[in-house]
Amino acid sequence: MAQIEQQSAAAAKPDERIRQVGFLTHMMRRPELGAVAGLVLVVVFFFFTADPSMFSLSGLMTILAPASQLGILAIAASLLMIGGEFDLSIGSMVAFTGLIFGALLTNFGQSLWISIVFTLLLAAVMGAVNGQIVIRTRLPSFIVTLAFLFILRGLTLVGLKWATGGSTQLRGIEDVVGDGLLKQVFSGVAFQPLFNWLAEHDLIEKFDNGVPKVTGVPVSVLWFVGITGVATWMLLRTRVGNWIFAAGGDPVAARNSGVPVDRVKTGLFALTACAAALVAIITVLDAGSTDARRGFQKEFEAIIAAVIGGSLLTGGYGSAIGAFFGAIIFGLVSIGLTYTQFDSDWFQVFLGSMLLLAVLFNNFIRRKVTGER
Repeated sequence: MAQIEQQSAAAAKPDERIRQVGFLTHMMRRPELGAVAGLVLVVVFFFFTADPSMFSLSGLMTILAPASQLGILAIAASLLMIGGEFDLSIGSMVAFTGLIFGALLTNFGQSLWISIVFTLLLAAVMGAVNGQIVIRTRLPSFIVTLAFLFILRGLTLVGLKWATGGSTQLRGIEDVVGDGLLKQVFSGVAFQPLFNWLAEHDLIEKFDNGVPKVTGVPVSVLWFVGITGVATWMLLRTRVGNWIFAAGGDPVAARNSGVPVDRVKTGLFALTACAAALVAIITVLDAGSTDARRGFQKEFEAIIAAVIGGSLLTGGYGSAIGAFFGAIIFGLVSIGLTYTQFDSDWFQVFLGSMLLLAVLFNNFIRRKVTGER
């Protein structure tokens, strides 16, 4: 009789997974909550301490340009972290794929579209190799990708000296690329006619000769926003998104449920490498050159932005929007200090403090909402 009553009570108890919760509780469960709160604090801080020009249109574009490049890496890193792994070679991959891309254009005389496709494909293959080594050897991704960090950085140095005859910088890329439509997809600024029109009607700042101080939106910002949207949709609205969360949360249970965990993780490693290659292509075309220090320490910055955005190193938790805000916080702090009276060497102190506060805040909110201890 008691057993029947227990079964009836269990049947009457609603499933935790489908239980309806209030809007406030739902929002507090979001991984990016800490990043949003951190962004508000940073903006308030600079509002009272920085020169007002920081919040002008030109100031905001100055901040968004580097933040967008980091953000592309951070979003890919956050997806990989949600899947239970992370990649320390992403910065070196930027340098190495930048070398490959530049060498194809200058040393081998290939067209821009062939160079872009080959660079992205090579990055995907190398990322997949990273993933397969992790999966087949069961070594921590920290060890495997740390090894590739040094391997790729060394190959970049050797390759640059070969391509240039002894220099660590490859120049002349802008001369062979030209100004075609394909280049505009990856380099320069967008919406120039719109900004010219705004300047003509005195809606934005302009120089005395009538040229707008901001000629357009950096193309990297458009890539950043677009990738954020696609990644968010994939995580929240597709079966692949469910697989990523499952692979990072409990890979054994995910495999038992039919989730192709190995394929998911391999794909995420390839995606992260392609994000690095995309940043390399953008930066090489913008600068017209590439060098051995390209992407230096970007692996740590991307992981920091992802963690500020709510991703956990243990996997199974995070969001692309959080990484989006984490990258913007990084850009605000790194560029914003130049608008204040503070020594720019305080940058790392600010960044480390923001990282710690964001993690503590996210953990506190999650425990309050879920009842964890």
